[in-house]
Amino acid sequence: MDLWKMEDLTVDSFELLYSGAVDKIKSHKSNLNLKEELRKLREETNVDSLRQELDKERTKRIDLEQKMNEVLKSRLEDSPPQPPRKQQSPSNNGTAEKQQKEVWSSRLQKWLHERFGVYIEDFRFQPEESTVETEEPLSAKRLTENMRRLKRGARPVTNFLRNLSALSNWHSVYTSAIAFIIYMNAAWHGWAIPMLLFLAILRLSLNYLIARGWRIQWSIVPEVFEPMEPPKEDLTVSEKFQLVLDVAQKAQNLFGKMADVLEKIKNLFMWVQPESTRKLYICLWMAFITSCVLPYKLMGFMIGLYAGIKFFIIDFLFKSCPKLRDKYDTPHIVWNSLPTDPQLKERTNATVSRRLSGIEKVQPIVSRSSLATVPCGVSREEETGRSHSTKKGAFHEIFSLSELERPLAVCENGWRCCLINRDRKMPTDYIRNGVLYVTENYLCFESSSSRSSASKKNKVIKLVDITDIQKYKVLSVLPGSGMGISIATPSTQKPLVFGAMIHRDEAFEAIFTQYMKIMTTTKPPASAEL
Repeated sequence: MDLWKMEDLTVDSFELLYSGAVDKIKSHKSNLNLKEELRKLREETNVDSLRQELDKERTKRIDLEQKMNEVLKSRLEDSPPQPPRKQQSPSNNGTAEKQQKEVWSSRLQKWLHERFGVYIEDFRFQPEESTVETEEPLSAKRLTENMRRLKRGARPVTNFLRNLSALSNWHSVYTSAIAFIIYMNAAWHGWAIPMLLFLAILRLSLNYLIARGWRIQWSIVPEVFEPMEPPKEDLTVSEKFQLVLDVAQKAQNLFGKMADVLEKIKNLFMWVQPESTRKLYICLWMAFITSCVLPYKLMGFMIGLYAGIKFFIIDFLFKSCPKLRDKYDTPHIVWNSLPTDPQLKERTNATVSRRLSGIEKVQPIVSRSSLATVPCGVSREEETGRSHSTKKGAFHEIFSLSELERPLAVCENGWRCCLINRDRKMPTDYIRNGVLYVTENYLCFESSSSRSSASKKNKVIKLVDITDIQKYKVLSVLPGSGMGISIATPSTQKPLVFGAMIHRDEAFEAIFTQYMKIMTTTKPPASAEL
């Protein structure tokens, strides 16, 4: 019985195993079939084409929605808003009203933005941008070009002022007479301002025709055109330096005139000269009272007549008769009497020096002992010359000269200069700074670097030993005749040069005059031991 039972169990287990294996094989085959079907479906249906069709449908839907919105908006704009229906519930009515209000507010904001948004953007506050202008380097060519541009730009203004001056001076009698009659007639009938405006319009019309190529030239005074020199490309150093000096001189004079005008106006209003400002103060009060009492039409009539008579008659008389102008032309007198700031400074310094000289008068005191030592036959002038001294001591002791040798009156304080000894090679001996004196018989140079009274660095030259004296130009590239004096002596191979002299011409005249006086006189010069 046990054996039969065991056999039944083994048979049952084998059957179960077999059925499980068969199921696995069937499921595997079904998976393979499903994969093949999916692959076929993927090949048959293209995903990209489906996506493109989906995008097209979406765009169509968006377009349709936009068209529907536009149609609804147009209908709402054409037809007035309809009241809500009665059958709707209160909650639905409230939501509809809110939506309608939002729609209207959005439309109103959109309309305002489209109409006035551009103008509102202009009033938006923004921080100011700080722009730093680039400065051009200094250039002689650029400087001269700017001066020429300034001259060309100011030419129309100067021509206009010249024509007005010629009209006032009756340069052309017929033109001035016609202008005087026309202006006075216009001022009499109250047409002075319209006439001036009409003249401005006429001037602009003529300028338009000139710009279009018409040749229209009308001027009371013939215009003078200065020949414009073409700018040179290659300039030497001296030519560039001279060019810069010319332009700087013109700029200096122009700025000086402008500064004088501005300073005079400032001093007039700041009561620097009370007499002149008082006249202006009284005139302003009179003009204020007249403007409050008289009507403006009468005031305009009076001002127009006075301006015509002043411009055409009174100014002509004053310009033709200078003495009459100096006595009765009040604006001219006041303007010329107004001081500038440098003039005020000079007046203040002169007043202070005058007060000091009045308070403290220093007189030379000569002691009895010094008078006792004065030899007989020697004048007081020679005695004062004997006591002449420099910063380092007595004059005759510094140069080892006789006590009678003293600087001439023209160079009592000497001329600042530098001695250039071209025979020396060392830099310390080649050039020396100092002071140059001329006496009756000697030319003396006191070196500023000399420490003792009688130093070897000082130079003494006899006038009779000079073989040649002439003006000298140390640097040839600089404009002008130079700032030096060349003196040749037998003891030097190359002439000595006294350069960097501010008063070179004055020194040369004094030295040359004394030299000629010594050479032409028959009396031998006073000898001196060096």
